[in-house]
Amino acid sequence: MLDTKIEFLKEISSEKAKILKSELNICTLKDAFEYYPFRYLSKENYQKISQIDSCDIEVQIIGKIISLEEKGSGKKTRLSAVLKDDSSLIELIWFNKISWVKKIIKLNEKVIVYGKPNFFKGSYSISHPEIEVFNFSNQKLNFSMQGVYSSNEKLRSRYLNSRGIYKIINKLINSYSMYIDETLSNEILKNLKLISKKDAIINIHSPKSKLLLKHAKRRLKFEEFFFIQLSALIKKKFTQKKLKSYKFKKIGYFFNNFFEKKLEFELTNAQKKVIKQIRKDLNSGKQMNRLLQGDVGSGKTIIAIMSMLIAKDNGFQSCFIAPTEILANQHFNQVNTILSSIGIKVNLLTGSTKFSMRKKLFNELIDGKIDILIGTHAIFEENVKFKNLGISIIDEQHRFGVSQRSKMWSKNINPPHILVMTATPIPRTLAMTLYGDLDLSIIDELPPGRKPISTLHKFDSNRLAVFEFIKKEISKGRQIYIVYPLIEESKVLDYKDLMDGYESICRHFLKPDYQISILHGKMKSKDKEYEMERFIKGNTNIMIATTVIEVGVNIPNASVMIIESAERFGLSQLHQLRGRVGRGVDKSYCILMSSNKLSNDAKFRLSTMVKTQNGFEIADADLKLRGPGDLMGTKQSGDLNLKIGDLSSDFNIIKYARYEAKKIIKNDPKISHIANKLILREYKKNYSDKIYWSKIS
Repeated sequence: MLDTKIEFLKEISSEKAKILKSELNICTLKDAFEYYPFRYLSKENYQKISQIDSCDIEVQIIGKIISLEEKGSGKKTRLSAVLKDDSSLIELIWFNKISWVKKIIKLNEKVIVYGKPNFFKGSYSISHPEIEVFNFSNQKLNFSMQGVYSSNEKLRSRYLNSRGIYKIINKLINSYSMYIDETLSNEILKNLKLISKKDAIINIHSPKSKLLLKHAKRRLKFEEFFFIQLSALIKKKFTQKKLKSYKFKKIGYFFNNFFEKKLEFELTNAQKKVIKQIRKDLNSGKQMNRLLQGDVGSGKTIIAIMSMLIAKDNGFQSCFIAPTEILANQHFNQVNTILSSIGIKVNLLTGSTKFSMRKKLFNELIDGKIDILIGTHAIFEENVKFKNLGISIIDEQHRFGVSQRSKMWSKNINPPHILVMTATPIPRTLAMTLYGDLDLSIIDELPPGRKPISTLHKFDSNRLAVFEFIKKEISKGRQIYIVYPLIEESKVLDYKDLMDGYESICRHFLKPDYQISILHGKMKSKDKEYEMERFIKGNTNIMIATTVIEVGVNIPNASVMIIESAERFGLSQLHQLRGRVGRGVDKSYCILMSSNKLSNDAKFRLSTMVKTQNGFEIADADLKLRGPGDLMGTKQSGDLNLKIGDLSSDFNIIKYARYEAKKIIKNDPKISHIANKLILREYKKNYSDKIYWSKIS
């Protein structure tokens, strides 16, 4: 019954069914039941107009509309109505697209009005109130907690505002709630003291009390997380069983030679622990699919090098993929310098690699003459083939799409082991970690001697003081980064900002006392390399750049990072940019420059950066702002398509859901026990046919 199309339900007209489908994707009775309110109005009382004395809470009034007038013209048109009860008058106002309101209102007809008062020039008014014709049945209905549903102008024009949706869903519940089947086992319901699915659906839409609403939310959130967890665990088990990978049985000459003779510092305990986890994965015969999360500067690159040496000891090739040419070049120079002396052949492939060199490189890859290939997105190309690729390492994975990373699977007969590394997990990755699709390794300590970076937020009005601070740091022999945003949608504007900034800096920091470099995406590769080299050698004091220097660039003498228009950057970018300083022995600073006009989200991002340098805390804040991403698809952030759960606030429910799902997989791998028949039926019906990108890290 719940699969019945809504156009066949007598409670919904064909016109309303059509718009509910197009605007809200409500196609079946089940969809309607699962279109949950996003908040609730407590409509326990009616107020007199004369009793209104605050703008803090919504009011509910019964009265008559005594006048109706359109004011203004064009886009500034508004509809003004005067509501009268036996105590006073109040103005009701609607802006734009007001034709649907005019159809509802009839002069001197009794109506129920609900909305939040505004106070302006000594009197109260209500903007965009809910309004409906009064009758005794709906007077009784309004004495309750009422769900508030998302709507839009198109829906409202068909009388499907929040109140209209509420009425339809309640009609459907009254007629069809007896068809709501249980989806969880009696054991889970009993152990976790969860109410039935039917009671939960009834009380999520029309709560009989605040306590029942709380129980309904808990039940429905648990169910949602439980089946996602169960699905992820089943898929993971399936892929591990089916997707065999190469078994790296030995630690040999190359790993030991590097560890004993080339490693110039002691690994931290956290690094040693991660190496052990990776060695265990590589020797398991199953494909490694591991996320390495370590804060900026914690030593992830050394872990990558040692993992690739294990592959070489077992006769396999490796690739190391970086998000930018600058970083790929830096990794190549570092890895080649360290490993060429012990007989490892390392090569580089980027978008700038010449055709003649590519041809030779491709042949050497297929012949197995190249042990490690370092590069950018170019490695994903179809014509890049290996003799025996054993491990693929992806640095700063938030810069690559899920579908891009999946291309590494076709580079060999069996999929290579996958290690992805990041300093700040994007929300999608954080979500996948919670769901158990990725094995997680953490480097939670910095190498000895790293000093914390002081992070300050300054407004444009403080710019001259910031310039003086820069001059003082340069006089101590330090170098400075100044970074401008480069956002895809407005390249022309951003490029102008960068060049204007460059000219402004040149005016304040005159030659020959100061030397300035500039670096941006429009430059040719050889020009980028030239400017980067000047800065690395200390020939320039200031590097003015876009986010091309966001990740990986390692210049210990750079002690100050100035981020212009910091409000335009995401938390992950800000954290990465800050990580470009603090790599030497000197005290380092990150200064976030912004305009005075900031959105609430921008204020939250900047205050988070000032407050913490912890990558985990920043990831949590990013999760709250952006959402966890689509686990089942290729989106990197945004909605997880959760109907009621919230990854940032429902951690305890997720924990219980994961525990129960793991228990079922352990005790009843095929979910065939009679006690779990309801779980199996729900899984088969709504989850088993989903295509999971989540098995790809």
